[in-house]
Amino acid sequence: MMEMTADLSRRRWLTSSLGLLSAASLPAWAQAPARTGPAHIVIVGGGVGGATAAKYLKLFDPTLRVTVIEKSPVYVRPYGSSEVLNQHARMEDLNVSYDALRSRYGVEFVFDTVTDFDPQARTVSTAGRQKIGYDRLIVAPGIQLMYGAYAGYSEQVANTSVPSGWIPGAQTALLARQLQGMREGGTFVLAAPPNPYRCPPGPYERAALMTEWFMKHNPRAKVILVDPKDSFVTDETMMLGWNRLYNFNLPEDYAKRMSAQVEIKQHATPGMMSWVRGKDGGRTLKIDAKKMTIETEAEVIKADVINVVPPMKAGQIAITLGLADSSGWCPVDRRTFASTLQANVHVIGDASIADAMPKSGFSANTQAKVVARAIIEELAGRPVPEPLWENTCYALAGKDYGLFVADVFRLVDGKIARTNGKERYLPLNATPAQIKLGARYQQAWLRTFTQDCFS
Repeated sequence: MMEMTADLSRRRWLTSSLGLLSAASLPAWAQAPARTGPAHIVIVGGGVGGATAAKYLKLFDPTLRVTVIEKSPVYVRPYGSSEVLNQHARMEDLNVSYDALRSRYGVEFVFDTVTDFDPQARTVSTAGRQKIGYDRLIVAPGIQLMYGAYAGYSEQVANTSVPSGWIPGAQTALLARQLQGMREGGTFVLAAPPNPYRCPPGPYERAALMTEWFMKHNPRAKVILVDPKDSFVTDETMMLGWNRLYNFNLPEDYAKRMSAQVEIKQHATPGMMSWVRGKDGGRTLKIDAKKMTIETEAEVIKADVINVVPPMKAGQIAITLGLADSSGWCPVDRRTFASTLQANVHVIGDASIADAMPKSGFSANTQAKVVARAIIEELAGRPVPEPLWENTCYALAGKDYGLFVADVFRLVDGKIARTNGKERYLPLNATPAQIKLGARYQQAWLRTFTQDCFS
């Protein structure tokens, strides 16, 4: 497992995407309209999914015209953003340029906000009063945070005193200042979100990285992770890291299960970090920003810094364009990620309903490549290749303690299913060298993944 790499080479994707072809005929709306020039693919959203789709559409067919509509001229990457909190990275390190996509591949950019579209005329309208025609529309809307899910919490509260920072930006910088300036012996509470949410290992990595930072800079601090869930992706390997690095005592059921594979130390003096599960009353109910308290089902906790990662749903543009259903997420045809609610539109990334696939940057990247190939084939009147997706999420329990989850997905009975075996995580009995190598993989992945999407 440690030899698995997160980078998928261009050659592998070009060849694997030409695998088994579906015999199903194309729906009428998917057939390319008559045109005098090259097809025009418009992409709404320039994050990981949108940028990858733009790049690979041009790689697969350089004659296509590809336009990305994105409100910001600089992308601020969410993956790796928690490392700003512990001074492993600076805010400016999160900035990613679109220059290579424009100069190297000929992708056009319109820096504006989409306000509406006409699915019959196949046009997109923007706040800047532009109307842009398309042959096929890809929407990569990302997520929006449901600040109102907890009593006393709002976007205004998040912007001024109790930040989330799950979408990187000013709240991330505010949270970094709060954590790094927290009083000696203070308490940091992180409220984890319910499923589904972006970056499944992320809240637990964030808590770990701050615990590591506090051990050096604020050794009497406390870190409390309150959680509506009873488990999480990478939980065993992550908590083993907490146990070894921070004297975290595992819950009894975890310790009993894991002790068959690896030695678990239950410390007489627990460390500064604790995890309150849903079954123990960890679900967040209320935030009081003035008193700096967080109320859970179990207790009211007084804190010095509170970081709330609220529930999530599809980004607002998906709601505006009528792409989301009552779940708050976007239903799609699993083979092509074509919207089941709007014709000639594909929805990729965190906003899509993708069954077993997690909401991660890697998932968005592989979905974008599959959709790019599907659009190329459909416009040419050819069957769509049988899709294959992969995902790898790297995470850190500490600066030199790396772990991961790696999966392969295929269509099974019309749904996206994980088809790799049981060995999807860093083994519990991994050697110190393998664990350290996992951390190096995480840092290398931040660079190579960004290059694959944006360069």
